[in-house]
Amino acid sequence: MDSAAGSSGRLWGGRFATDPARAMEDLSRSIEVDFRLAPYDIAQTCAHVRALQRAGVLTDHDAGLLLSTLADLATEIASGSLQPDARDEDIHTAIERQLLERLGELGGRVRAGRSRNDQVATDFRMYLRDQARLLVVLICGLQRALLEQANRHVDLSAPGFTHLQHAQPVSLGHELAKHVHALARDVDRLRDWDDRVAQSPLGAGALAGTSLGLDSSVVAQELGFEGVVPNSIDAVSDRDWAAEFCFCAAMIGIHLSRLGEEIVLWTSTEFGWASLDDAWATGSSIMPQKKNPDVAELARGKSGRLIGNLTGLLAVLKGLPFAYNRDLQEDKPPVFDSVDQLVLILPALSGLIRTLEFHPETVSAGAAHGHALATDIAEWLVRQGVPFRLAHEAAGTCVRVAEQNSCQLWELTDADFSAIHPALTPQVREVLSVTGSMAARDGVSGTAPAAVRRQLTALQTVISNDEAWGARPLVTF
Repeated sequence: MDSAAGSSGRLWGGRFATDPARAMEDLSRSIEVDFRLAPYDIAQTCAHVRALQRAGVLTDHDAGLLLSTLADLATEIASGSLQPDARDEDIHTAIERQLLERLGELGGRVRAGRSRNDQVATDFRMYLRDQARLLVVLICGLQRALLEQANRHVDLSAPGFTHLQHAQPVSLGHELAKHVHALARDVDRLRDWDDRVAQSPLGAGALAGTSLGLDSSVVAQELGFEGVVPNSIDAVSDRDWAAEFCFCAAMIGIHLSRLGEEIVLWTSTEFGWASLDDAWATGSSIMPQKKNPDVAELARGKSGRLIGNLTGLLAVLKGLPFAYNRDLQEDKPPVFDSVDQLVLILPALSGLIRTLEFHPETVSAGAAHGHALATDIAEWLVRQGVPFRLAHEAAGTCVRVAEQNSCQLWELTDADFSAIHPALTPQVREVLSVTGSMAARDGVSGTAPAAVRRQLTALQTVISNDEAWGARPLVTF
């Protein structure tokens, strides 16, 4: 590197006779974005120093000085005393500049055998694997809040909906638990994603590897990876894992949006199923009576942002040639934003759900409305030997007659039933109750309170296992 490049702190410059234009530097600079990768850059630099030491490129003495100084840098960054510097192009430049200022020429020796191309891919993977674990813990917190409410309301009947129309009576605990299952799939996706991203790119260099005899497998193990990316070109250019993470984040956002929509409905005056705690609502600047479900609405809104981050990253990646291209500087903002938005919204939704006050009488009052027990009539007829096609038609006729008489199904007379179908004896009234309808649906996934309790117990085990996975650190900094 020439003196001009060396004094500027750039990691390149020997073949250039002049410094880059100011606008070029401004465009290239990413330190404000990628400074959050600093702990990971230091961790992988420490692992790289030890690899250089094992390969004989660094003496034990020099390696010790470098590792000690890197430990000091990590402490200063963690405390906030070392901040991003506009002189640095990116986090890798920043760390090397600090080493050069503190150790002189020795600080520049860590660059041997690696490139910013494999460095950033490694830092980014390490960071994202940690953030996935944080998100899993936060998702589990929301699941537990939902489970608390579900366990509290297993026996409470509620209207079940399709097309947002009354369909069949269900346990409110069952309604709440559906969100827990959706979130469990999100966690499963993140854990499955982690299996694929647990390969270290370090050692790939710019694109062709290194001739210094560094043991990439040992470095990978030190950094919490399961192995090494087997192709050096793919190692520095692959961002499938970043896009896949954004997909996982977008799906989480979609599930949070659907939960948010239900909270908006449940707490509306028209539904009146639940009330928001004051700590998790806002008011109006003009209407004193208002209590707005802002957390739920923001959950809906942020889902669009998360979807946008995914589509934006996919657009960046589309058509990129191998290996590394500077377009990939744009991979981090959408991913970082997806992490940040979920870290904001998940605890807020957990607090809202945990403090939500349901109104049992209002919830259960509508459970049988809309002739929601019609399916029970049809299934009762099937048990009497009537083909379902005819049973369905008879139950539909019961609904039509009830509507004509402005009454509920259980208010039809014995004569009304027998006139509709001879198999509709007075015994059909045994199924014309909300509790009976719910209790009859006791299959593995059914809404019978006994079945729901089994489902909730199983979910507790799943959540405990996921929490344990999320709490395990990959690397000790």
